[in-house]
Amino acid sequence: MHQIRKIMLCAALAGAFTQVQAADQFVALPSYRVGPYAAGGSGFYGGAIDYFNLVNANGGVNGVKIQWEECETEYNPSRGIECYERLKTKNGGATLVEPLSTGIAYGILDRVGTDKIPLTTLGYGRSDAANGKVFPYVFPLITSYWNQAAAMVKYLADKSGGYDKLKGKKIVHLYHDSAFGKEPLPVLEAQAKQYGFELIKIAVAPPGSEQQSQWLQIRQAKPDHVILWGWGVMNSVALKTAQRNGFPREKMLGVWWAGSEEDTIPSGDAAKGYTAMTFNTPGNYPLIDEIRKKVYAAGNGNLADQARIGSVYHMRGMTMGVLWVEAIRTAQEKFGKGKVMTGEQVRWGLENLDVNEARQKSIGVLGMFPTVKTSCDDHEGSGAVKVQQWDGKKWNAITPKWIVGDKALTRKLLEESSNAYAVEKKITPACMK
Repeated sequence: MHQIRKIMLCAALAGAFTQVQAADQFVALPSYRVGPYAAGGSGFYGGAIDYFNLVNANGGVNGVKIQWEECETEYNPSRGIECYERLKTKNGGATLVEPLSTGIAYGILDRVGTDKIPLTTLGYGRSDAANGKVFPYVFPLITSYWNQAAAMVKYLADKSGGYDKLKGKKIVHLYHDSAFGKEPLPVLEAQAKQYGFELIKIAVAPPGSEQQSQWLQIRQAKPDHVILWGWGVMNSVALKTAQRNGFPREKMLGVWWAGSEEDTIPSGDAAKGYTAMTFNTPGNYPLIDEIRKKVYAAGNGNLADQARIGSVYHMRGMTMGVLWVEAIRTAQEKFGKGKVMTGEQVRWGLENLDVNEARQKSIGVLGMFPTVKTSCDDHEGSGAVKVQQWDGKKWNAITPKWIVGDKALTRKLLEESSNAYAVEKKITPACMK
């Protein structure tokens, strides 16, 4: 009898453990915290995890706690694919994944649909994946590289006095020699042809710690603007080398992965006056204060250096966390409040996001990022950006309103590219129910 009771007790405990595990929403974080891109990875994933910890401390998403696991990729595509394969079946199965790497995203692009695990590529990755009819499980949320490139050209045109004033100008695209660095070329090439400016493409071999020959080319070309499409150590090296070559930082415009404190602080005076794109408005927000009080004060903060709280990468990670949680919340509204959502259900939530100003205000992030409203046709949900400038100590937004470039052009390119992909992969474009 005692043995039977023991067996029943063990079964009950096992059942309770299963129920606790089943009540968690598991998400996969193939992250990187070592190597030349560690600053970006640690800040971004630190921000996301801080937000997950805050949500859990506040009771979860209608009672459902967020559970996650990291796997170190070192920003290496092959390691990233290994991490994805390792994480996707853990804890009942991953329901979201974010690798923060264009190379890794390309590597798992065809896998996520088969596995029914939605992939977000927040501000990076394959731009034409915004077409949900062809890429139902991929979400380049907020703004893609193509819309960023179009917004860059619009900003430079506005500074010059209009698009027609770009004719005859020289614009250098100084880029990380990778899929990430080459992603904006279709837009830049199309707009160079449209507006008559000369696009000079200069590649930098990763990680980008040596750029003397590239800046010699720039000095000889005497461009009107340099677009710095860099990542990691490449950015501070570019700023310092520009200074040594006498190129004004005010003529440099960085991709948003070249616009963080980790890029400018190590650059010292060489960064002062430098501008970069962003999809987050610099500043303090109620959400950041709440994370300080409820997460860090309780000893659950993810950043070792608390001075990085509210920094560009940290804020960007929080933005991802907010959008993930809102997707889960949206899915629960349709499929059952307080229930763990499957990957398919979270996919529906991502495709039906509506993070408007009222919702942003209730979360404590009003204006921190543009409003996001997705659909089957638009897995991006915005396309808006701002320009920020480094004053020597901090970033300041210098465009009060969100900028949107030529979306007619980017949509045309998106349709052409995604439809070609559909033909190649024998996909019949259609919206998922």
